[in-house]
Amino acid sequence: MDQIQHKFIEVQGLKLHVAEIGSGPNVVVFLHGFPEIWYSWRHQMVAVAEAGFRALAPDFRGYGLSDPPLEPEKASFSDLIKDLAALLDALGIDKVFLVAKDFGAFPAYSFSLLHQERVQGIVTLGIPYRPPSRPVKYHEDLPEGFYISRWQEPGRAEADFGRLDAKTVVRNIYILFSRSEIPIAAENQEIMDIVDPSAPLPPWFTEGDLEEYGSLYRKSGFRTALQVPYRSFKEELGTTDVIVKVPALLVMGEKDYVLKFPGIEEYIRSGKVKEYVPQLEIVYSPEGTHFIQEQSPDEVNRLILDFLKKHI
Repeated sequence: MDQIQHKFIEVQGLKLHVAEIGSGPNVVVFLHGFPEIWYSWRHQMVAVAEAGFRALAPDFRGYGLSDPPLEPEKASFSDLIKDLAALLDALGIDKVFLVAKDFGAFPAYSFSLLHQERVQGIVTLGIPYRPPSRPVKYHEDLPEGFYISRWQEPGRAEADFGRLDAKTVVRNIYILFSRSEIPIAAENQEIMDIVDPSAPLPPWFTEGDLEEYGSLYRKSGFRTALQVPYRSFKEELGTTDVIVKVPALLVMGEKDYVLKFPGIEEYIRSGKVKEYVPQLEIVYSPEGTHFIQEQSPDEVNRLILDFLKKHI
């Protein structure tokens, strides 16, 4: 961890924070989810660097130590994709492997559609590729208290989170998202109130880890994070060819609550997803949860490294 270096790169008028370790011609860029930042890739960054790769993990705009956009409520997935291209240009990097978690899968796959020549391969954890013809409509089949539906409602999550400090918000979401059930609040209950204040952290997530996240979200707040991803899912990116033509790996924890989203498990297990990602390999982790890269770093490191070495 101490070997990880930190720098700020000016991209599209904003200074983005980038964590970096390792050297060599083959570059791996790690894209985080929510409520995460670069730190969620700490185990994987060290592992790929020790295997001879150069590892980069940016904080998306408005997350962690990166500058927020001037108007967070207008932030978009398109911004993240353009930021990634500009970041690689600024660092003089032509081609990369992308490793993405949670909503980071959306800009990763979209980047590969728009800039196929710059992507050697994609690894996603917990989220399969879904083309524009199969939009996300989970809220239509789940109760009103579904967390994404609640967080899409302007002002509601802001009020819910605003009752607590940033560290407690992250704590509650880590506890919720590490369970195997979809987070759904009762009619007169807020998402933060689902978690009992006495509930313990997952055993693989320390108080020190929580403090790291808490300090970074105290700096950034949640304005941009609520806009991207939760209020940007319907965004049109203008891609015409929706078939992913690079090698890909999906690591799916069988205890990840996302697998219970309506239609997701069938979409993956039936092989339908491979119609859109022909070179996709799927690996299931029997005990894996939504935070599998922090829960089972040795397992995930091995899977990522096997994939990288296969496609250098």
